Amino acid sequence: MNKLSVSFAADHPTGEGHFAGNPIIPGALLLAAVSSALEKAVGQQFDQVAMAKFQHPVRPGDTVDIEYSPSRQGGVNFQCTVSGVLVMSGTLSRHAD
Repeated sequence: MNKLSVSFAADHPTGEGHFAGNPIIPGALLLAAVSSALEKAVGQQFDQVAMAKFQHPVRPGDTVDIEYSPSRQGGVNFQCTVSGVLVMSGTLSRHAD
C-alpha cells in the first residue's frame, strides 16, 4: 500500500461550528481533503465517491494517515487513521468516458 498524510490545523475554522467544546472536522471536509491528496498522489482526478464510511471523528489538530491502493475499476481504495485508529475508509472512482 502507498501512504500519505493530511493535517488539520488546531485552530481550523470548522472547529468553532462543529461542535462548541467538542470540535470535529466535518465528514464532507475530511473526504474532500483526502480526495484532493489522493488525486495529487496518483495524478488522476476522481469524480465519484463509490463508497465512504466514517468510523471515528477527526478533530482539529489531527494528522490523518492515508493508505491507498488502486481499485480494480481504475479508482483508488483508501483507509484513513489518526494515531492508529481507523477514522474513514472508502473508494474513489471515475465515470467511464
